[in-house]
Amino acid sequence: MDQTEIAALVSVLILLVLVGIIITLVTVFVRRKNKLLQEQKEAQEAFEAELSETQIEIREETLRNISWELHDNIGQLMTLAKIQVQLAKEKPETIDEASETIGKGINELRALSKLINPEALKSLTLVEAVQLEMERFNRIGFVNATYDVAGQPISIGPDKEIIVFRILQEFFSNTIKHSKATHLDVSLMYSKYTLRIEAKDDGVGFSSENDFSGIGIKNMKNRAKVIDADIEILSKPNQGTMLRMLCRT
Repeated sequence: MDQTEIAALVSVLILLVLVGIIITLVTVFVRRKNKLLQEQKEAQEAFEAELSETQIEIREETLRNISWELHDNIGQLMTLAKIQVQLAKEKPETIDEASETIGKGINELRALSKLINPEALKSLTLVEAVQLEMERFNRIGFVNATYDVAGQPISIGPDKEIIVFRILQEFFSNTIKHSKATHLDVSLMYSKYTLRIEAKDDGVGFSSENDFSGIGIKNMKNRAKVIDADIEILSKPNQGTMLRMLCRT
């Protein structure tokens, strides 16, 4: 075999090696691309499932709140107004008291109407939804609730906001049901690309996450993970509990 044939053979071998390398690289690229697409698909399906479950839970929580307010709050106001009207037969001055009580009942019904209307709920921003919750707590006297907004509010996306609100709703529920708190404070801090949230109460607190895991912390963290948000819950016995969350646009 002369030099020309050897050179040709070497060239063919080099070409075959290059073709093999290219085919291997293309195969690896396609596999990685398919894996990435599959992971994205699974992540999207998980997000949609979490979003659907969260929407159902928010509706259920809203209906429970409405049922409680109709029975225990507005029902009591109407019962009191009835008694005041009956007393007016002997004490006409109680008519004014009855009128004031009925007025309170009407205001309560108007506030509830915002929650009853599903279209209104869908159109609420996160700030508006938090405001309604704070107003409800103060109106019913569950806890002294305050909230403040820093920066220019931006949307982190309606689907994300639904999940964020549900996380906050779980924290609020724990505060009302378990913490024995008298104050609840919520801060929404907006920047160009992020939303920082702090919610804290002055309740009994807890010493470790294990003490809190049975009443929502696991759900909060799982939901935060779905929307790629950072979350931590800090607490000490008799020093209250704080939720901190960082969401990205």
